[in-house]
Amino acid sequence: MSHSDRANLRRRRLAAAVVFIATVAATGWAAAEPTVAACNARANDTVPKLVECIQGPVLWSRLVDFQAISDQNPGPDGHGNRDTGQAGYTASVNYIAALMRQAGYSVTLAPFTYTSFALASPPKLTALGLAASHGRDWFVARQSADGAVTAPVQSAGAGCTVTEFAGFRRGNIALVHRASCDFDTQAANAQAAGATGLVIYNDQTISPPMRKGPHSRSGAFQAALTEPSKIPVVGVASHAVGASFLARIAAGQRPSATLEVRASRTRKTDVNLIAESSLGDVAHVVVVDAHLDSIYGAGMLDNASGSATILEVALKLAHTPTRSRLRYIWFGGEELGLYGSAYYTKTLSAAEKARIVFDIDSDVTATPNYVIQVADPAKAGNRAKFPPNVIPASVLGTNYFFNYFKSVNLPIGVAPFGNNGTDSNSF
Repeated sequence: MSHSDRANLRRRRLAAAVVFIATVAATGWAAAEPTVAACNARANDTVPKLVECIQGPVLWSRLVDFQAISDQNPGPDGHGNRDTGQAGYTASVNYIAALMRQAGYSVTLAPFTYTSFALASPPKLTALGLAASHGRDWFVARQSADGAVTAPVQSAGAGCTVTEFAGFRRGNIALVHRASCDFDTQAANAQAAGATGLVIYNDQTISPPMRKGPHSRSGAFQAALTEPSKIPVVGVASHAVGASFLARIAAGQRPSATLEVRASRTRKTDVNLIAESSLGDVAHVVVVDAHLDSIYGAGMLDNASGSATILEVALKLAHTPTRSRLRYIWFGGEELGLYGSAYYTKTLSAAEKARIVFDIDSDVTATPNYVIQVADPAKAGNRAKFPPNVIPASVLGTNYFFNYFKSVNLPIGVAPFGNNGTDSNSF
C-alpha cells in the first residue's frame, strides 16, 4: 500500500471490481472460462459474463508487470519505486495508457501540482529514557513544519476534538494516539491549543479504522498530512514510543523532549491518467478510480491491486453498452496527500461536477486476510463525515453492494470511514 495495516483499513474501501473478484474467489473458476481475447472483444453485459472474465491469472500478471516496472526504476534509495514524480510512476502511467488506448478508450494525461517534501537533515526526537531512531521507531509526517523545540510532553488522548485539549498547557508538545479522525484534524487541534510540536503514536490497544501501511497497529510509519502543518509533527511513532511517554506522565512526571525537523518543499507537476468510454450517457458519469502511486516499492497491496482491478474491469467492459458513461481514473499523489484527486475535483467546472453521479474508489483490493465491508455514508457514525447531499445520493450504490454480496452468500458488514481516507474523500 504505500502506508498499511492495509489489510485492516483500505481493504474496507470496496470498489465495484471487488464485487466480481470476491464472487469468483468464492465460487471457484469456471470449468470453461472464455479466453482473454474473447473477453476483451465481447460485450460482457451481464454480471455472470463479467465475473467469468475477471480471471485470477490475468490479475496476477498485471501485478507481475507492476513489480517489473518498480524493479526497473529504482528510486533515490536504490529500491524499486513507483512514487509520484519518479520514473516508476511515469512507466506505470504509460503501461496503463497503452492498454486503455488499445481497448478503444479516450485517454488523457491530466497534469496536477503537488508539494514534494524531503528532509534536509536527519530529524531528532530525544528524551530521557527514550531510545528511538527515525525510520524505525518514528517518522516525520509528510508536510510537517520545520522547527526545533524542547518542551514537556502532554497527553491529549486521541486529539480528535477541541475538548480533549482542555487544560493543555500552551508551549508543550502534544502526544496523541492514532484514532478514527484524520491526521490533519489532530494537527489542527494541537496547533489551536498552542502546542509547539505534535507526536502521533500507534495505539495497539484500540482498533480504529486504519489508514494504511506495511505495519501492525503498534508499528511506526510515515503519515501524510494533506495540508502543511504549522508545527513539527511526528507521525507515526510506534506504540512503544507513546507508551514510554505515557508511563512517565502516569507516574506524575513531566517528561521533556526535543523535536527537530528540517525539511525542503518543492512545487512539482505530475499527471493523472483519465480514460473514458464512448458508451453510456455523457450526462451521467460514474467515476471508477484507483491511485497508481506507491511510496513503498511496487506497492502490490497499496495500490497495484486496486490499479490492476479497475484496469481489468475497464478492459472487459470496453465493448459493453452501459447506462452511464464510465470514466476510469488512475490518480497520482494519493500517498503524498490526495494531491491528484484533490486537484482533479477542485478544477472541474460546475457543469462537469453535475455530470458525475457516483464515485467508486478501488484502494487495496487484494489481501489474504480480507474482510468484505461496505463503507456506507448513511450509517450512524459515518454521517458526520459527509456533506448532507452525499448521503441520499449514495443509497443506490451502497444498496447494490449489500444486495449483491448477500445474493452470492458472502458475509457483508458495514465499515466505518477511517482517518485520512483515500481518493474518494476528494469527491
